[in-house]
Amino acid sequence: MKPSYSFTSSIQILQVSFLTLLTILLISHTLLSNTPFTHILHILLQNLHLSLTCACCTIISLYFFISSRPSPIFLVDFSCYKPDVDRKCPFEFCEYFLRRSARFTNESEDFMRGIYKKSGLGDETYAPPFIFNSNVEATLSYAVQEAEEGMFSSVDSVFNKTKLDPQQIDVLIVTSGTFTSVPSLSSILVHRYNLRPDVKTFNLSGMGCSSGVMCVDLAANVLRGCTKSKCALVVITESISLNWYFGDDRSMLVTNCIFRVGCAAAIITNDPSQRRFSKMELVNSLRTHHGADDSAYKAAFQKEDELGNLGISLTKDLIRVAGTNLRDHIRLLAPRVLPLSQLVLYAYSVIQSVLSQGELKPIVPDFTTAFDHICIHTGGKAVIEQVSRVLKLSEEVTEPARMSLHRFGNTSSSLVFYELAYFEAKGRVKKGDKMWMLAFGTGFKVCSIVFKSLRDSPGKDDEIEMDNPWRNCIHRYPTKTW
Repeated sequence: MKPSYSFTSSIQILQVSFLTLLTILLISHTLLSNTPFTHILHILLQNLHLSLTCACCTIISLYFFISSRPSPIFLVDFSCYKPDVDRKCPFEFCEYFLRRSARFTNESEDFMRGIYKKSGLGDETYAPPFIFNSNVEATLSYAVQEAEEGMFSSVDSVFNKTKLDPQQIDVLIVTSGTFTSVPSLSSILVHRYNLRPDVKTFNLSGMGCSSGVMCVDLAANVLRGCTKSKCALVVITESISLNWYFGDDRSMLVTNCIFRVGCAAAIITNDPSQRRFSKMELVNSLRTHHGADDSAYKAAFQKEDELGNLGISLTKDLIRVAGTNLRDHIRLLAPRVLPLSQLVLYAYSVIQSVLSQGELKPIVPDFTTAFDHICIHTGGKAVIEQVSRVLKLSEEVTEPARMSLHRFGNTSSSLVFYELAYFEAKGRVKKGDKMWMLAFGTGFKVCSIVFKSLRDSPGKDDEIEMDNPWRNCIHRYPTKTW
């Protein structure tokens, strides 16, 4: 990426140089000849050398401006996986699974019951296949089955919606936060859909719940950097089977209570001709990595307990880390997205804080002035509440996050797309609206992407897309309690 960045910077410097030269020439001629600015055209016609210089500067500057301008990136369409009804995992079934597995102490069972009841999850979330097996063993075959079911269903659906031939896919990006297979998940999809031999494939792993947003950002960067590539398929999945924890470490038991099955697939393109068929245009993205800090790095960690049981530990410091790193993230994001009025108010509050020697705290900018809709990664009830406190968001703004957690649980990196589907099912997305997707991931990472809607979402129940996971239940939401 360094050569591309250097080349872009050189072009920008060249543009500024030409424009500066042109401006200096015009001002100099105006001042030296004591001629009003309205007669500059007359001066240009009388002075051939000046005219040619200005013309060359203008043409070269316009050429480099047009050629260096990044191509627009569009979200053509997306699809979310909705497992079969026999995979639903209500509280009663969770109780049955605990008794049947006989792998937990009474104290651990009581702890998980308490976490589940406070988690915000409803009774219609979906569990992985091994949960419904008689021997309750999480094997590799079950993990692969879980990944394949979600990927195949969502990819089939997005191909069907877009009428796209798999042979048209130039780039394939697959992410799974905690599961990798051999052959890779991207190879499974190449084999399944008979993708072209020259397709560019990427596998992201270990990124946690932020990897869905990161995949979209990666797809945009790949498409912008390669003029021959036109279409990218992004598949955002997770397989929680092998990370189901069967020990008694409380920091690792939490994941059993909140993580559930989910997957999403999206078509991303840089083809301008696809604009009229696309749902959204990518207008901004930002990724910040806070892994240099020990507490952030260890906030969510895959490890073995003292008895060798594998799981993911979510420390008590996770909520504080999420809030602190979110503040650092929005300091960088704010100047890119906030209107001038909010930036001025924030700058004024910072000056007041400095003059008062910290007695007055800087205000939190109102991000609802920059975005019409916000998809907050639903890492859990506490995470949603922490983001709400940091950004001063109302319950109306956090409604899609809370309802997605209630209906589908924490499906990891794909959940922001379930929230986008919620907005569409409610008919809230209008042409021109801006959508902010915010996600957190292990490491610790905070990622944002901003979409602009290119069309209205259906406003009636019977017009909701057939594959929308909220199609048959949206009338029940929002619930009064969660």
